[in-house]
Amino acid sequence: MMEKKMNIVGWFEIPVIDMERAIKFYETVFDVKLNREPMGPFDMAFFPRFEDGLGAAGALVFQPDNYKPSTNGPLIYFTPRSIDLNVELNRVEAAGGKIISPKTLIKEEIGYMALFLDTEGNRLALHSRS
Repeated sequence: MMEKKMNIVGWFEIPVIDMERAIKFYETVFDVKLNREPMGPFDMAFFPRFEDGLGAAGALVFQPDNYKPSTNGPLIYFTPRSIDLNVELNRVEAAGGKIISPKTLIKEEIGYMALFLDTEGNRLALHSRS
């Protein structure tokens, strides 16, 4: 059997407290439209998925019994569509979030990263090659 090559992360979920506020934040920062849909006891808003795109798809999730925003725990890195993470990072505070770490070079061959808090209290990151 031939093994298919793919990234190991297949899906992510970001806990939210206020779904309307969180949707507005992510749509503003990333200039995308999220699709909100109830899934049983979960209120979810899905990030767009591009068939030929790289990376994993995911969603915002409101389900207070099991999903709590956090500043420590797994760290999700978003790859901005703009190619330069400063474009999206410059939208974070205007959208109600907070920049924790500005654009910083990791290594020339890896690129740059930045950390931010969303409106819900989640610590997240951006990564770009330039």
